[in-house]
Amino acid sequence: MEGKTNYQLAVKYALIASLGGFLFGFETAVISGAEKTIQELWALSSFWQGFTVSASLIGTVMGSLVASKPAQKYGRKRVLLVVAVAYLLSAVGCATAHIWLWFVGFRFLGGLAVGVSSVVGPIYIAEIAPARIRGRLTSSFQLMIVLGIFVAYLTNFAFVGLGDEAWRWMLGIMVIPALAFFVLLNIVPESPRWLAINGKVSEAQRIFFKLGDVDACDKVLSSAEHVAVRHQEPLFQKKYVKPILYAVLLAMFNQLSGINAILYYAPRIFEMAGFSKSLAYLQPVFIGGANLLFTCLAMFVIDRFGRKKLLLIGSLGMVFFLGLVAYTFSQKLAGNMLILIYLIGFIAFFAFSQGAVIWVFISEIFPNQVRSKGSSLGSFTHWIMAAIISWLFPIIVEGNVNGGMYSFVFYALMMGLSFVFIWRFMPETKGKTLEQIQLELER
Repeated sequence: MEGKTNYQLAVKYALIASLGGFLFGFETAVISGAEKTIQELWALSSFWQGFTVSASLIGTVMGSLVASKPAQKYGRKRVLLVVAVAYLLSAVGCATAHIWLWFVGFRFLGGLAVGVSSVVGPIYIAEIAPARIRGRLTSSFQLMIVLGIFVAYLTNFAFVGLGDEAWRWMLGIMVIPALAFFVLLNIVPESPRWLAINGKVSEAQRIFFKLGDVDACDKVLSSAEHVAVRHQEPLFQKKYVKPILYAVLLAMFNQLSGINAILYYAPRIFEMAGFSKSLAYLQPVFIGGANLLFTCLAMFVIDRFGRKKLLLIGSLGMVFFLGLVAYTFSQKLAGNMLILIYLIGFIAFFAFSQGAVIWVFISEIFPNQVRSKGSSLGSFTHWIMAAIISWLFPIIVEGNVNGGMYSFVFYALMMGLSFVFIWRFMPETKGKTLEQIQLELER
């Protein structure tokens, strides 16, 4: 039986691991407050400005691509400790950089940390969470991401009045949560499923009993010897075609919504809509608040409604509000508050669906022996699309008077396609153990 105390332990460990998500979100959004100042400081063209902002995403792509091997070889906890150190170094380096290449290099390092944590954090949480609350606990990683985004917007607004050096404070404040993440990681145990497939059965059993997940313990340990023999097997096999396609397509649609372009360039978008600089830095705070609120709502219903239903509702809502944003840009009404309302509507539906579900689904759709590789592939797809979308956004909006409208029309069309994919093909995974999901997909 799973006791209250054991649930509390699982929640505690999940929240500590999800601090990597807080840093992930903060690092993603904080550049929005600094990007225009940086462009002026180093006299960057729109192409090189897109590259500077996307340097973090390039690192993220590489981090997500290489994360599976160390996570499989050295364990989830050790890799997360290295991630915490990388976040710390990135914050210090970006805040003190006086040379553009130096700045880009530390942005790249922060991106590496984001990429690795986006793979390993959800895996760790999924592997320690009881099936009944796995969706809620794994989506706590997304909750921390949006909390990090919200705090980044708040600190950007708080520091914007500090003059030409404000951007250094915006980027450097990340030292505090990075240090806290490193310290707290030392009290969490290693993933029991990782221990089991690496032959450390007694230690895995001890952690399962500590968490109170006796049923999962019996299922995992009964097949531990078999899985241990083949846990290095390749991902790209016929039997894994379905989870590969589900993870890759969901990750692609997540970024084709335009979410990272909006988060990275939020103040610029509001300036394009005719708002003053101070208001352009204030409006993203409302977007971040809506993101946080609706992610919390999704966390409470994801294990009751399921992943698929949330995704379908979200796709329809995003199509509607992205279309309204595109229409408003086409009208060229300066300072139109409808832009803020429509973007908040979009963020609400994104947070309730794609935002809350993606890391949960990718971390649970692959079997134990290839979970780190499969999650790495899903995360890699997510971040390569994010890099492309974020790099192209300033080029499109600066290169065409209707660039803003065209961008949002494209995002809306992609969300229409995502609805069809989710409705017709995606499986439901709520309430099932990771081993049950594996068996159903193999059938």
